[in-house]
Amino acid sequence: LPIPYVNIWVEGENIGTTSQEDGTFIINCTEEKILVFSAIGYENQKTALNKTNQIVLKSKTLSLNEVVITTLKKSKELEIGGAKKIHHTQLSGDKPWIYAKLFPFEAIYDETPFLKKIIFFSNSEKNNAKLKIRFFQLEDSIPTNDLAEEDIIVTVKKGMRKNVIDISKYKLRLPKNGVLVGLEWLIIPENFYEFKYKDGKTKKMIVTPNYAPSLVINYNDEPNSFTYSSGKWRRAKKYKLNDDRPWDNKIMTPAINLILTN
Repeated sequence: LPIPYVNIWVEGENIGTTSQEDGTFIINCTEEKILVFSAIGYENQKTALNKTNQIVLKSKTLSLNEVVITTLKKSKELEIGGAKKIHHTQLSGDKPWIYAKLFPFEAIYDETPFLKKIIFFSNSEKNNAKLKIRFFQLEDSIPTNDLAEEDIIVTVKKGMRKNVIDISKYKLRLPKNGVLVGLEWLIIPENFYEFKYKDGKTKKMIVTPNYAPSLVINYNDEPNSFTYSSGKWRRAKKYKLNDDRPWDNKIMTPAINLILTN
């Protein structure tokens, strides 16, 4: 069966795309290049295009720990993350980046260990732009398996928005080593728009392809931001510009909060 919304990159290069609902994709690269495929429920795969131009992904087999059956009480809530709406946003360009925020575990979360809602701020140029939400486990501070077993695709309205998404049906428990919450851009036709700006030197109008939505970012002291591109995860570093701007010597972090429950 065709697999939609697969994250596809040329390994080691800033070239990427997303598969469409029928599993098809177009990417600008030569045959000898290695492509990296990432999708929820499937093993990550690296391969060159074959003669049939068909890529077969293998379902992921997970080794589960002991299962404890728990009924959600939902009598308590705790919002964590400290994110807020500001007018500083991150564009996707034309790449399927995953922009993620780390939520370390704290002892106080034992009273509200389940993920109930995710809150994120966006500024979309298109109405009903689609975005994928992902929750990653960590091993030695490296993102690994998805906690959710299916794609979580959401839509956002045009303009500056506070998006509140109920994820309680997935019954996700906050791992003891924390969780990485990722927002993944989808390089699909309904998200496409042309981004226009004036070049500061030539004063000419520049038009570049972009995909909605733009994501609001905050400035933090802690290294809690990750990006996924070219088939690799990278931890964000501080911007050291020494110009006294609000983001100088800060970590650029996607504006994401979580609401926990018991």
